[in-house]
Amino acid sequence: MHVSATQASAEEVLRRSLEVLLEAGSAFKFAATLDHVAALNGRNTSRGHSGKFITIYPRGDDEAVRLAAELHRATAGLPGPRILSDRPYSRDSLVHYRYGAFVEERRMTNDGFYAWMILDPDGNPVEDRRTGTYTPPSWVRCPFPDNGMNVARRSGGGGDEVLIGSRFAVKEAIRHTNKGGVYRAVDAETGDPVVIKEARPHVAADREGRDTRDRLRAEFRALEMVQELGLAPRPIKLFTQGGHLFLAEEMIPGSTLRQWVVDLIGAEGWGPHLARASEMARRLAGLVIGAHAAGLVVRDFNPNNVMVRPDGTPVMIDLELAVTADDPRDEPTAGVGTLGFGAPEQMDGAPPRATADYYGLGATLCYVLTGGPPYFLADRPPNRLVADRLAEWLTARTQDVELPASLTAMLVGLMADEPERRWTPERAVEVLARCTPSTGPGQGAGLVSLDAGGDEDRPEPGWLRAACDRAIEGITDQLLATMQPESAQTLWPASCAHGAPDPCSLQHGAAGCLGALVRCYQHTADPRLQEGIGTGARWILERLETDAKRPPGLYFGTAGAVWAVLEAGLAIGDNGLVDAAVAVAEGLPPSAPGPDVTHGTAGLGMTALHLWDRTGRGEFADRAGAAADALIASAEERAGGLAWRMPADQDSKLAGKSYYGFAHGISGVGYFLLAYGEAAGRPDCRTLAVRVGEHLLDEAVITPRSAMWGAGSGDAPTAPYWCHGSSGIGTFLIRLGSATGAARFTRTGEMAARAVAGNAWRAVLGQCHGLSGNGDLLLDVAAFTGDARYRAAAWRFGRIILANRAHRDGRVVLPDERGDVTTTWGDGLSGILAFLVRLRHGSPRLWMSDAALLGTAASLAGTMGRTS
Repeated sequence: MHVSATQASAEEVLRRSLEVLLEAGSAFKFAATLDHVAALNGRNTSRGHSGKFITIYPRGDDEAVRLAAELHRATAGLPGPRILSDRPYSRDSLVHYRYGAFVEERRMTNDGFYAWMILDPDGNPVEDRRTGTYTPPSWVRCPFPDNGMNVARRSGGGGDEVLIGSRFAVKEAIRHTNKGGVYRAVDAETGDPVVIKEARPHVAADREGRDTRDRLRAEFRALEMVQELGLAPRPIKLFTQGGHLFLAEEMIPGSTLRQWVVDLIGAEGWGPHLARASEMARRLAGLVIGAHAAGLVVRDFNPNNVMVRPDGTPVMIDLELAVTADDPRDEPTAGVGTLGFGAPEQMDGAPPRATADYYGLGATLCYVLTGGPPYFLADRPPNRLVADRLAEWLTARTQDVELPASLTAMLVGLMADEPERRWTPERAVEVLARCTPSTGPGQGAGLVSLDAGGDEDRPEPGWLRAACDRAIEGITDQLLATMQPESAQTLWPASCAHGAPDPCSLQHGAAGCLGALVRCYQHTADPRLQEGIGTGARWILERLETDAKRPPGLYFGTAGAVWAVLEAGLAIGDNGLVDAAVAVAEGLPPSAPGPDVTHGTAGLGMTALHLWDRTGRGEFADRAGAAADALIASAEERAGGLAWRMPADQDSKLAGKSYYGFAHGISGVGYFLLAYGEAAGRPDCRTLAVRVGEHLLDEAVITPRSAMWGAGSGDAPTAPYWCHGSSGIGTFLIRLGSATGAARFTRTGEMAARAVAGNAWRAVLGQCHGLSGNGDLLLDVAAFTGDARYRAAAWRFGRIILANRAHRDGRVVLPDERGDVTTTWGDGLSGILAFLVRLRHGSPRLWMSDAALLGTAASLAGTMGRTS
């Protein structure tokens, strides 16, 4: 059972509840501070976890029913949000209940994440899904009194049409968040399409009791103030239904400014983008000028809160944080905004000021002009001005673009540290009116060009190498400082953004971090690392033994942990670790239900191939061969090409799907078949790998400058990342070209690298979906072709990454794709560290079975380009 509360009511709810709970003797827990209460009730808190101020674990049904009644009476009349995963004891009650797991009954899924389990009447495990809907198991009899709560409610899904506000027919939900939904609807009175925003009672309530409804009322007032100016949607009606507040407003056709920038760069390239982006920048500055002239302080001006009409006109949306400049009573709450776009003083809780909007405008223009948000993690202690960090960041992100100095000065001026020194939007408009960016030599390709000319033959500057060395040392310091070997749960603090991951896994757990530290030790001989590496490897082995029920895969299972521990033992000369890793590896299956690199047979084959190379033990050669045979047997002939898929009956998010990419698709399978075929002298594997390559060439979307792919058959080209796009597919093709001497594969691999270079404006830094994984492809192409241009481009990627660093107590951290600091391989610090070490020291790429291919590359270097 749960009892909800707001910041304003939490102390009284707890006081009254304790009178019941302490006498009852049932176990319970509660949020320890008001800050925790605020986090539980936040606007964007998970709908399956929000609102649960007190959690009670009754000893049986009778006690649950009695406690619910007593707690309901004790807390009646106090405010608290509805808990969406539960059923309320009665309408407007703070007491809620759900059927779920009390004890730590977790099981690892086939995808490598923990799931909470309950047992059905036959003793079979069933996942306890914690979602934003009350969904009791089918076999459960509800012991609680009805209290009017067992009435079926229409969801509006499945084609149902729901009429709200007596005139708005809801067609579909745009999104659901904890604060309420946003819906597409039709105004029955006019026939016009409208957007309806919902505010749930008591969500995100502050200590004075103001909540999301107050913000929606503030947004309605703001829209009324500017409705004649065309700056924002026209407000239609503010109304209450079922205790929830709704705002109906004009629907603005088009796309968000964030998507407009992505689409523009993708369609027109960098040179045309800059010219159109400068024109959009003038219009955006005009929006802020207009809002201020109408008496508003916007407080949340960012690319997601601006729609661009089909004719290119920008319109502000989501004015829920806007306040009038001269009436502080209109201020819903302090310390709000969007990370990366909210002025520092506003995020710290300063009163609303127009100068904070200058900062938000500057950050938005940074995104429009460079394609990336200027998101800076805080330095602790503060030791650099935002203006200095921004200047470094802009220089790094526009290395191959002739961005006029006046535009750089404008952006730095708008985002000045001291609010009173910031440029006004009017001054920005003057600069933009005089400035028309021109297309330089490399601007047609992107922010990082492979055609800049001249620099590829020069070594990277000494200051950049020194900066890279400092970052490697600082990230290493951070990883060592945040290790927690005394924990039985995780070796490094875990991010649950993707779920509850296997703490030993390569992608999200300790193996990826350990692998990066080992590679760092191999090149730097940092004496601090030896002890940490041994400690980390032993922790993984202990956890593998005590929690053995995990999938076998390379990135999401035991194989990746084995690989990391083996390398740790070899690096520090600990034969015990080597023997332990080999012993665990002997228990791995040769194949898995799925075919891919991350979860399945290709990854198991790569692991066996790596162990064969590193230990010389023939049994691992046999295992690699068994994996290859399994893949040959499971290949499907489809539309003139080959496909592999996860079986449809497999309990996995990948079930029944077939992809092109390296992580989950045919290019990863083709890579393993090629690597094993070259190592074992198996021409059938090499032949099949060539067929995979031919199919990928047939499916490529080729432009004069690049090659890109969709995630799978019939899909539009996706962003060029390792997981699903050009980065991972190029990883395979460049090796296939090197091994076979076939120029068509090498050429397309290079075109994939050009797609990667042309997309350097994408701001994520990590391995799976970011600059580090993409930079690794550039280093691959340089290694397999000998073309120094790709290494130079990889260094420019490194410079962009370094410009995003923050300093924390003398250590270095970088943001993951959600703006957090995580240590993981896939999107956190360890994957970035591995790329920087490889960039600086020229090491082979981690988690690849390249030994035979690198030898082949050397022998075929003279034939490249002559064989078709």
